[in-house]
Amino acid sequence: MLSAKSLFQEILDNDESFRLFCSIAAGGEAQGGWENGRIAALVPPGLRELAPKVARHGADEDKHGRIFNALLKQRGLQAVAVPYETDYTLLLERHGIGLAHDRLSREEPLTERDIIVYLAHSRVTEQRASEQMRLLLRHFSEHPVLGRAVRMISRDEDNHLAYCHEELLRFARAGHGRTIQSVLRECAHAEIRVYRDVSLAVMRHMGEVLRWSRAKSTLLSAGIHAMYAYERLVGWQRMVSLRQPVLRDALGAPAAPETEFA
Repeated sequence: MLSAKSLFQEILDNDESFRLFCSIAAGGEAQGGWENGRIAALVPPGLRELAPKVARHGADEDKHGRIFNALLKQRGLQAVAVPYETDYTLLLERHGIGLAHDRLSREEPLTERDIIVYLAHSRVTEQRASEQMRLLLRHFSEHPVLGRAVRMISRDEDNHLAYCHEELLRFARAGHGRTIQSVLRECAHAEIRVYRDVSLAVMRHMGEVLRWSRAKSTLLSAGIHAMYAYERLVGWQRMVSLRQPVLRDALGAPAAPETEFA
């Protein structure tokens, strides 16, 4: 029987599929860390109170990248080059979602709208990250190898999502509500397309490594397309709603010192 747990267990049990999974995850987290670090450095003068929170966001992403690399090291594996079609964060940028790298590479302060775009993009992508990590948390929170990593990353992703909600609501109260909703909708619709394409690509690569049957690959592909159809119809709406989070000021202080994963 196909299930999220059985599929991930299959990927975990094979060195090559596990190496590809961790390499893809580590690459995305490292890119997110760089982006947040640059945004923190370029926050406009009128919004400098946000800079420490953005920096904290970036530090968490960097930490997640180190965690995935540590998981590889524990298995005696090295990261592999990430196939272009599986690079979620790069493909989002190619679709014009978020702040372009050439913009972030310049020593020029961002605008208020740039910060809103960053927060809206993060609100959408952190929704996805939070949901994915909660899925892994449900099945692998007590796993002897993955458990600690899953718990740590899931907590961080929930904090990032809460931070995005709170800051966007602050901007909405300041009169930017229409802009926020417009950018959120644009990001959400682009994200669900990219997520579908990346999911299909990852499953194709995993299928080649694990030698899945054509029937199994077809079934998984159909499931991905069905999820996309649902998200295109109504599921995207969960990515654009805003609500005051239970956890307030989730990134308002430096990360508490903790023993590095590895």
